[in-house]
Amino acid sequence: MMTMIMIKVEKMVGITQLMEDKVLMAFASYATIVLSKMMFMSTATAFYRLTRKVFANPEDCANFGKGENAKKYLRVDDRVERVRRAHLNDLENIVPFLGIGLLYSLSGPDLSTAILHFRLFVGARIYHTIAYLLPLPQPNRALAFFVGYGVTISMAYQLLTNRLYL
Repeated sequence: MMTMIMIKVEKMVGITQLMEDKVLMAFASYATIVLSKMMFMSTATAFYRLTRKVFANPEDCANFGKGENAKKYLRVDDRVERVRRAHLNDLENIVPFLGIGLLYSLSGPDLSTAILHFRLFVGARIYHTIAYLLPLPQPNRALAFFVGYGVTISMAYQLLTNRLYL
């Protein structure tokens, strides 16, 4: 019984040590920023749908009319679609960053290198959204995408070549 208690205490110390790890805390900070940005995009999509009265599902139009009158609200709008596509692009890029970034953070990288990765990714995602929504001419959006994607690939490469046993 005493051995079991000692094992649990040792595990708790490990969690406390993780919370003191500067790289992991930096990752948590930047992950929170991009997740908050991604959440904002879903509310921005809803805002545009409501203010432009553009809906994707018939039941969403019920407050604006019945039958044929409601069908006019089932349409596609460029602004709504632009925000929606930017949000989908966030999902495609932020989710891999979260998984690979967490593993990378736990692998003991240099703090300044890790922070550079995190800042570049977050900056690229914010710029990508701005370029998508304004819209800025290409290659603005493409460059932002590839910077963020490259950061995630860089972390994955460092994990695979330096830390993981294959």
